[in-house]
Amino acid sequence: MINIHEVIETNKMIEHENLDVRTITLGISLLDCADNNLDKLNQKIYEKITTVAKDLVKTGQDIEREYGIPIVNKRISITPISLVGSSACKSPEDYVTIAKTLDQAAKEVGVNFIGGYSALVSKGMTTSDKNLILSIPQALAGTERVCSSVNVGSTKTGIDMDAVKLMGEIIHKTAELTKEKDSLGCAKLVIFCNAPDDNPFMAGAFHGVTEADAVINVGVSGPGVVKKALESVRGADFGTLCETIKKTAFKITRVGQLVATEASRRLNIPFGIIDLSLAPTPAVGDSIAEIFEELGLEYAGAPGTTAALAMLNDQVKKGGVMASSYVGGLSGAFIPVSEDQGMINAVKAGALTLEKLEAMTCVCSVGLDMIAIPGDTKTTTISGIIADEMAIGMINQKTTAVRIIPVIGKDVGDIVEFGGLLGYAPVMPVNPFGCDDFINRGGRIPAPIHSFKN
Repeated sequence: MINIHEVIETNKMIEHENLDVRTITLGISLLDCADNNLDKLNQKIYEKITTVAKDLVKTGQDIEREYGIPIVNKRISITPISLVGSSACKSPEDYVTIAKTLDQAAKEVGVNFIGGYSALVSKGMTTSDKNLILSIPQALAGTERVCSSVNVGSTKTGIDMDAVKLMGEIIHKTAELTKEKDSLGCAKLVIFCNAPDDNPFMAGAFHGVTEADAVINVGVSGPGVVKKALESVRGADFGTLCETIKKTAFKITRVGQLVATEASRRLNIPFGIIDLSLAPTPAVGDSIAEIFEELGLEYAGAPGTTAALAMLNDQVKKGGVMASSYVGGLSGAFIPVSEDQGMINAVKAGALTLEKLEAMTCVCSVGLDMIAIPGDTKTTTISGIIADEMAIGMINQKTTAVRIIPVIGKDVGDIVEFGGLLGYAPVMPVNPFGCDDFINRGGRIPAPIHSFKN
């Protein structure tokens, strides 16, 4: 039973500590839209999205107004389009027509992003998968709200190195086609290992084939709330810190549970999961890096950062699973550079490097996220960075991802402005030594020995 003290405490979190529900994401299956006629396929996709999601934004706004809980984004995730378009799409250009249909549908219902312009190729690529991947640069350059993801590895299947090589080229081409906007297209493209079917966060969200016809997934936030809670136990031992983080994560997740339950009831769509990831924003006081500083590190990236992040991630999960029976998605701590003022400060101070970020991804919620690198970085180097991150996910049986932005015309130390929740970022240096021969070998890295559990 919620008492008046908890109500007052939650209001304080919202008003002073940047607590919000980051997103209500409506997952929609498009499998029943499949058609071998491209025009009919596009028509079915548009009609299904605009019908199922017609009340999503209004419902979110109503809940926000009635409960006083900020709901920052209302979004849609869909079945990976390489599956839906396989019969009708014979070329990359055919897939681009679907991207434009998705963009129009997203605009019609008022959501800020639609995710699922995706392919799942951890063991190999079909012709349809390859055509979709080849279409990504043009699709992201020609749309505003479409987000794309490609899963190139998993613990069960290994890593498709042909796909890894191709994605290095695709990222660079996307950067070129959107160079007038500081290569912004790459901010809407994520490369995954072990991608979950129920992630509500962009740019990696898609509606997995194991999901129902439509579901409501909610992603909460709250780095500012955790930091404030830790301030109250400054100087305490690790046991006290862990208890404080755990209790705070419980309270944050309960807010998400309330919003998810209400949205599900009002839209008459099943509730899927709560993703309790601590997702930062560029706003002052809403930073994962500032949590590290409160824990006693001079900057994010200082010795001890990986241990601090491991502790934070684990306690967030422990608190969250007690607050909701259906925790899913990613559920931990995001460490994007451009979206976190404390991370930006750490890069500027020289405390945080790409290699240290990679080490942190072993224990964080996702991976290398929203990192700007020089625009002249070789495509094989980008593929090498992807391969390293995929290996971390494959071996550790966790989701890892890469959202990296080679900013055309910019070099190390330059500042890149992305705007909105995407923030801004200093261009980070990349290891100058080559990996061409490694990336060009082709084939597949096999699954690790611990994947065989049947």
